[in-house]
Amino acid sequence: MSIPTRIKDLFIFSLFLLMMYLFFFGDIYVAEKMNYVLPDNIKTMFILFLGILLEALPFLLLGAIASSIINVYVSEEMIARIIPKNPFLAIGVGIVAAVITPVCECAIIPVVRRLIQKGVPLHVGVVLLMGAPILNFIVFGSTLYAFQTNLSIVYARFIICILASIIVSIFIYFHFSKQKVLKTQKEDLMSAPAVNMNKGDSKWKGILHHTCHEFFAIGKYFIIGACFASIAQVYLKNSIFAEAGDSTLQGTAIMMGLAYVLSLCSEADAFVAASFSKMFTPGAIIGFLVYGPILDFKNTLVMLGTFKWRFVLSFIALVTIVVYILSVLAGVFII
Repeated sequence: MSIPTRIKDLFIFSLFLLMMYLFFFGDIYVAEKMNYVLPDNIKTMFILFLGILLEALPFLLLGAIASSIINVYVSEEMIARIIPKNPFLAIGVGIVAAVITPVCECAIIPVVRRLIQKGVPLHVGVVLLMGAPILNFIVFGSTLYAFQTNLSIVYARFIICILASIIVSIFIYFHFSKQKVLKTQKEDLMSAPAVNMNKGDSKWKGILHHTCHEFFAIGKYFIIGACFASIAQVYLKNSIFAEAGDSTLQGTAIMMGLAYVLSLCSEADAFVAASFSKMFTPGAIIGFLVYGPILDFKNTLVMLGTFKWRFVLSFIALVTIVVYILSVLAGVFII
C-alpha cells in the first residue's frame, strides 16, 4: 500500500472516529465548550447543526451497510428476470423492487443505467429512479422517527412518491419507450471488475470497503446540507422566505427549491425537513421530502452524464410539475 493511500485511509478512519465521538459526547461536551467562545447566532447554528447530524448519523450508516450488501449479493440480472412483459404490471413490480432496495439517490442512477442496459424497460427504470430513494424501509424508519408526532406527513410522503412514480413512468412509457435515452460511454464496452477480484479478498471485505466509501460519499453531502439548514433556520426567520412559509403554494415551491440545492441523502433528509416544520406548511414539507430524493443538484449532473439531455429535461420538468401539484393537494385536502 502506497504512502498517499495510507494517509488517506488514516484520515478517513480519524474522521470516522471523530463522528463517533460527536455522536456519543457531542451534545454534552462539544456544545458546552463552544458555548464560551462563540457569539449567540453561531452557537445556535452549531447546536442546530449538531442535533441534525447526530440524529441522522445512525440512518446514514445503516443505509450505507444495506446498500453495500445489495451491491455485493444482488445482481442486476437477478432483478431484470422478475420484470413482467406487461408494461403496467411492470410498474407494480418496479414499485415493489423500490420498496426492498435500500439505495439512496446518490447511487441509484448508475444502478438504473445498468438495469436498462440489461433489458429492464425504461419506464420501470424511472420507477426505481424515483421510488428507490424514498420507498425503502430505511427511509421509512428515518422519516417515522423524525415525524413521530405527525404521522400524516410520514404516510403522505410515500403515497405521493408512489403516485408520482406511476404518473411519470406512464408518461415516459408513451413518449420515450422506443427511444434510446442512454449516452454511450467507454465503460459500456468492458466489464466492471468484481469487488473481490484481488487475491485474498472476500465478499465481506467488499461490503466493508463499499460501506466506507458509501458512508463518506453520502455523508459529505449531508453535512453540507445540515450546515446550510442550520444557517437558514437562524437567518430565514426574518426573510421573505419566512413570510412565504405560511402559503402552501409559495412555500411548496421554496421547499422544493431548497431540496434541490441542499442535495441531501434521502436516508437523513427527514431530519432537516422536520427542522423546517414550524416555518412551512405540511404541503411544503412534503414537497421537500418527495422532490429532493428524486431531483437535486448533484444527481442532475449525474443524469446529464448518463442520459441524453432531451430525456433529462423532460424528466425534470415532469417530476417538478407532478410533485408540486400532488404536494399542494396533500397540504390542502389531506393533512
